[in-house]
Amino acid sequence: MTQELVIHGETGPQRVIGYVLDVSHRDGGARCWLDLTDDHLNRHGVLHGGIATMLLDSASGATGSMSIDPAGRAPFLTMSLTTNFLAPARTGRVTATGRITGGGTSTIFIEAQLIDEAGQLIATSTGVFRKVPDHRRSMEHQA
Repeated sequence: MTQELVIHGETGPQRVIGYVLDVSHRDGGARCWLDLTDDHLNRHGVLHGGIATMLLDSASGATGSMSIDPAGRAPFLTMSLTTNFLAPARTGRVTATGRITGGGTSTIFIEAQLIDEAGQLIATSTGVFRKVPDHRRSMEHQA
Protein backbone atom coordinates (compact mmCIF):
# COMPACT_ATOMS: atom_id res chain seq x y z
CA MET A 1 0.00 0.00 0.00
CA THR A 2 1.32 3.45 -0.92
CA GLN A 3 1.67 5.93 1.91
CA GLU A 4 0.11 9.30 1.12
CA LEU A 5 2.54 12.19 1.41
CA VAL A 6 0.84 15.49 0.69
CA ILE A 7 2.63 18.78 1.33
CA HIS A 8 0.50 21.83 2.24
CA GLY A 9 1.75 25.39 2.83
CA GLU A 10 5.46 24.55 2.98
CA THR A 11 6.63 27.35 0.67
CA GLY A 12 5.59 30.94 0.15
CA PRO A 13 4.06 30.22 -3.27
CA GLN A 14 2.06 27.34 -1.80
CA ARG A 15 0.68 29.59 0.92
CA VAL A 16 -0.10 32.51 -1.41
CA ILE A 17 -1.51 30.57 -4.39
CA GLY A 18 -2.98 27.65 -2.43
CA TYR A 19 -1.71 24.65 -4.39
CA VAL A 20 -1.03 21.24 -2.86
CA LEU A 21 1.94 18.99 -3.64
CA ASP A 22 1.52 15.20 -3.63
CA VAL A 23 4.72 13.13 -3.60
CA SER A 24 3.14 9.82 -2.61
CA HIS A 25 2.91 8.27 -6.09
CA ARG A 26 5.51 5.57 -6.57
CA ASP A 27 5.48 6.06 -10.34
CA GLY A 28 8.08 8.77 -9.66
CA GLY A 29 5.90 11.67 -10.79
CA ALA A 30 4.93 14.35 -8.31
CA ARG A 31 1.49 15.90 -8.61
CA CYS A 32 0.60 19.47 -7.90
CA TRP A 33 -3.05 20.49 -7.79
CA LEU A 34 -4.98 23.70 -7.41
CA ASP A 35 -8.69 24.32 -6.97
CA LEU A 36 -9.30 27.39 -9.12
CA THR A 37 -10.95 30.51 -7.74
CA ASP A 38 -11.40 33.97 -9.24
CA ASP A 39 -8.03 34.85 -7.65
CA HIS A 40 -6.28 32.50 -10.13
CA LEU A 41 -7.95 33.83 -13.28
CA ASN A 42 -6.74 36.54 -15.63
CA ARG A 43 -8.82 39.36 -17.11
CA HIS A 44 -10.24 36.92 -19.67
CA GLY A 45 -11.61 34.65 -16.94
CA VAL A 46 -9.13 31.81 -17.49
CA LEU A 47 -6.23 30.42 -15.46
CA HIS A 48 -3.35 32.90 -15.53
CA GLY A 49 -0.38 31.58 -17.53
CA GLY A 50 2.08 32.43 -14.78
CA ILE A 51 0.16 30.31 -12.30
CA ALA A 52 -0.08 27.44 -14.80
CA THR A 53 3.68 27.66 -15.33
CA MET A 54 4.32 27.73 -11.57
CA LEU A 55 2.26 24.53 -11.14
CA LEU A 56 4.21 22.79 -13.92
CA ASP A 57 7.50 24.00 -12.44
CA SER A 58 6.56 22.85 -8.93
CA ALA A 59 5.47 19.39 -10.10
CA SER A 60 8.67 19.08 -12.14
CA GLY A 61 10.97 20.13 -9.31
CA ALA A 62 9.27 17.77 -6.88
CA THR A 63 9.53 14.97 -9.45
CA GLY A 64 13.27 15.61 -9.56
CA SER A 65 13.36 15.57 -5.79
CA MET A 66 11.56 12.24 -5.66
CA SER A 67 14.31 10.73 -7.81
CA ILE A 68 16.69 10.96 -4.82
CA ASP A 69 14.38 11.46 -1.81
CA PRO A 70 11.17 9.41 -1.38
CA ALA A 71 9.72 12.24 0.75
CA GLY A 72 10.14 14.67 -2.17
CA ARG A 73 12.00 17.29 -0.16
CA ALA A 74 15.50 17.28 -1.72
CA PRO A 75 15.86 20.69 -3.40
CA PHE A 76 16.21 21.00 -7.18
CA LEU A 77 16.74 24.26 -9.06
CA THR A 78 15.04 25.08 -12.34
CA MET A 79 17.67 25.82 -14.98
CA SER A 80 15.23 26.26 -17.85
CA LEU A 81 11.52 25.77 -18.39
CA THR A 82 9.52 26.02 -21.60
CA THR A 83 5.73 26.12 -21.33
CA ASN A 84 3.16 25.54 -24.06
CA PHE A 85 -0.43 26.66 -23.43
CA LEU A 86 -3.01 24.49 -25.19
CA ALA A 87 -6.45 25.18 -23.71
CA PRO A 88 -8.08 27.48 -21.13
CA ALA A 89 -9.06 26.39 -17.63
CA ARG A 90 -11.80 28.35 -15.89
CA THR A 91 -13.13 26.40 -12.92
CA GLY A 92 -12.51 23.27 -10.90
CA ARG A 93 -9.25 21.53 -10.11
CA VAL A 94 -6.18 21.51 -12.32
CA THR A 95 -3.38 18.99 -11.75
CA ALA A 96 0.22 19.12 -12.94
CA THR A 97 2.23 15.88 -13.14
CA GLY A 98 5.96 15.58 -13.83
CA ARG A 99 7.93 12.80 -15.54
CA ILE A 100 11.70 12.43 -15.83
CA THR A 101 12.76 11.96 -19.44
CA GLY A 102 16.55 11.85 -19.11
CA GLY A 103 19.67 13.23 -17.53
CA GLY A 104 22.30 12.10 -15.08
CA THR A 105 22.90 12.22 -11.35
CA SER A 106 22.76 15.97 -10.83
CA THR A 107 21.06 17.42 -13.93
CA ILE A 108 17.82 15.92 -15.20
CA PHE A 109 15.22 16.60 -17.88
CA ILE A 110 11.56 16.64 -16.89
CA GLU A 111 8.32 16.97 -18.83
CA ALA A 112 5.08 17.97 -17.16
CA GLN A 113 1.42 18.18 -18.08
CA LEU A 114 -1.37 20.29 -16.60
CA ILE A 115 -4.86 18.83 -16.98
CA ASP A 116 -8.30 19.86 -15.78
CA GLU A 117 -10.90 17.69 -14.03
CA ALA A 118 -12.32 16.52 -17.35
CA GLY A 119 -8.88 15.31 -18.44
CA GLN A 120 -8.35 18.11 -20.95
CA LEU A 121 -4.71 19.03 -21.49
CA ILE A 122 -4.29 22.69 -20.47
CA ALA A 123 -0.51 23.16 -20.76
CA THR A 124 2.77 21.25 -21.04
CA SER A 125 6.34 22.03 -20.11
CA THR A 126 9.84 20.73 -20.63
CA GLY A 127 12.62 21.70 -18.31
CA VAL A 128 16.14 21.16 -17.07
CA PHE A 129 16.59 20.80 -13.31
CA ARG A 130 19.69 20.52 -11.15
CA LYS A 131 20.07 18.95 -7.74
CA VAL A 132 21.25 21.42 -5.10
CA PRO A 133 24.64 20.10 -3.92
CA ASP A 134 24.68 18.83 -0.34
CA HIS A 135 27.27 21.39 0.77
CA ARG A 136 25.04 24.22 -0.57
CA ARG A 137 21.98 22.82 1.21
CA SER A 138 23.65 22.95 4.60
CA MET A 139 24.85 26.56 3.98
CA GLU A 140 21.34 27.67 3.04
CA HIS A 141 19.87 26.26 6.25
CA GLN A 142 22.47 28.11 8.34
CA ALA A 143 21.69 31.50 6.80
